[in-house]
Amino acid sequence: MWRASVLTIFPEMFPGPLGLSLAGKALGAGLWGLDTIDIRSHATDKHRSVDDTPAGGGPGMVMRPDVLARALDAAAPEGDERPRLLMSPRGIPLTQARVETLARGPGAIILCGRFEGVDERVIEGRMLQEVSIGDYVLSGGEIAACALIDACVRLLPGVMGKEASGAEESFTRGLLEYPQFTRPAVWEDRPIPPVLTGGDHAKVKAWRQAEAERLTRERRPDLWAAYEAGAGLKGPGPKGPGFKGRKDPGPKG
Repeated sequence: MWRASVLTIFPEMFPGPLGLSLAGKALGAGLWGLDTIDIRSHATDKHRSVDDTPAGGGPGMVMRPDVLARALDAAAPEGDERPRLLMSPRGIPLTQARVETLARGPGAIILCGRFEGVDERVIEGRMLQEVSIGDYVLSGGEIAACALIDACVRLLPGVMGKEASGAEESFTRGLLEYPQFTRPAVWEDRPIPPVLTGGDHAKVKAWRQAEAERLTRERRPDLWAAYEAGAGLKGPGPKGPGFKGRKDPGPKG
């Protein structure tokens, strides 16, 4: 069973949104597991301190390596093969390819940082892989951990109602997803594109491919450049302009 172990000073934040919707139903059904470890329970002083002033001076506080190491060792005993992740704005960006790799594995041990950050020595000593969910800074790693877990859990067998639901999503083939429509046929004088209601599946497929490419060019020139260069496209998929049998480069870090 895929299992996430989250180390945090706010264990009450979990499962939070992970206890609802698809992830919550799957958690209740035993399709995945969630453990929360209170980092403060591994402190040794009466105040349950997990942080101290930064070496060299400066504002804020830094999470202590000795306390974090004890928490990590308790969460991941010898033989636990799950990757050890640290949610950090300086980490390698989380991509769909990385999510798919994590979802195929046994789970993840996720450390949620707080304050000014984590002592570098525990990152090195416990071989933590730093992961970022975007170019911005949050108050702590808990919300980022929820995002990572949700992205993985929805890919686990039996979680989504239809396994094909994730086959044509944004990033799956190196492109953003094409526009979606449903009833009513006309809303505020805006009709559904006729090609989607004409019954010609080949034309629908071609339209969706063209729209996915258009949106990617307009909104994510970085993705479009990689798509044209032959990086990041998985599976056979529709053969759009510049298709040259692309291969998934796999996760980094």
